[in-house]
Amino acid sequence: MDFGLKELLVILLITLVLFGGKRVKSLGSDLGTAIRGFRKAMKESEGEPDAQAQVIEHAAEPRQNHPT
Repeated sequence: MDFGLKELLVILLITLVLFGGKRVKSLGSDLGTAIRGFRKAMKESEGEPDAQAQVIEHAAEPRQNHPT
C-alpha cells in the first residue's frame, strides 16, 4: 500500500477541515518537540552505563565485616 501525492494531499485537507489550521500547527510543533526530547534522552542514555548493571555489580562485590 503506497501513498502518492494525491492521497497525502487528501489526508492533509481532511485533517485541516477536521481540526483547523491552528490546531494542526500546534500538533506538529508538539510532535517535533517530543521527537527531539526522545532523541536527546536516547543520546544521553548511550553515554551512561546501565544503572541496573551497576546495582548488580555492587551486589556481587564481597562484603567485608568490620568489627565495631
